[in-house]
Amino acid sequence: MGRIRFTEQRLNDIFQRLKGKRVAVLGDLMLDRYYWGTVRRVSPEAPVPVVEVETESIRFGGAANVAKNIQALGGIPLLVGLIGNDHPGQIFLDMMKEQGFDAEGIVVDGDRQTTIKTRVIAQGQHVVRVDNETRVPCADDLVARLIDGVRYRVHGIDAILIEDYNKGAVSPEVIREVLAVAKKYGKIVTVDPKFDHFLDFKGATVFKPNRRETEEILGGRLRTLEDVERAGKKLLELLAAENVLLTRGKDGMSLFEQNGGVMHLETVAKNVQDVSGAGDSVISTLTLTLAAGVPVREATVLANCAGGVVVRSVGIVPIEAGELIAAALEYSQEGGGGS
Repeated sequence: MGRIRFTEQRLNDIFQRLKGKRVAVLGDLMLDRYYWGTVRRVSPEAPVPVVEVETESIRFGGAANVAKNIQALGGIPLLVGLIGNDHPGQIFLDMMKEQGFDAEGIVVDGDRQTTIKTRVIAQGQHVVRVDNETRVPCADDLVARLIDGVRYRVHGIDAILIEDYNKGAVSPEVIREVLAVAKKYGKIVTVDPKFDHFLDFKGATVFKPNRRETEEILGGRLRTLEDVERAGKKLLELLAAENVLLTRGKDGMSLFEQNGGVMHLETVAKNVQDVSGAGDSVISTLTLTLAAGVPVREATVLANCAGGVVVRSVGIVPIEAGELIAAALEYSQEGGGGS
């Protein structure tokens, strides 16, 4: 199969089709708080830098950042997940309202704190990150509400995206029931896994692990393309997935299809400032384009371009449609992607 190139007309057609596509995003919800400042001295109390804070901001993180990416590309995200009955949880709900998100699928768990990650950044560099979170699985009655958050809306959605950060929202029962709903109604389902439930996601349209997760689960290093291909094909077999998209950081990504097809893509990242959130942009772009009927290989190339764009910014930012179109055109003019 030849290399994939996009014309401006083709990209405009794709992005028109993205508008209004509805994606249920099920997963661990977070807030990302940033303190931005400068360092001019070392603390007299300990050998650590003193950051003089100039500005601060709060953004969506985790599955909420995935939803923000979908919204930025013209889709309509339907978030399903847990927050705590606390001040950060109220901030989360206020932000949803301000940014036009449907909050119907948000479940409040009084026994957990809303996950909030605080990053201190000085002179464009991360100084420290502080995580406040609860990682225990949610109670059975809340599990049922999370499942219902997808089940009762399934007729009005085009795809289901499961974003697991091992914070407690995505349990084996949630996985099993949501995948069964997707199968019953013929819905696209994509998965961004973490370690705890890695092999529970059976039958996904696209399963998207990274290299480190794959190495840990399969028990071996992926040093060569031959290693990568063996791992990708093994995951297809273990998970009965239609496709596996194995992301490999600076080495790009590899798509494995159930029909035996394999496509390796080099990274398009340039001037990398911060890799935080790149995986969110990849899975968001992939899912929304698949929901719009884009073939998986084209969707994968666009997802690769999206990941390459967002790493140019410090902090977690969503991909914008204009930036993605420009990146895809540049990539096509440089020779196209896929081998």
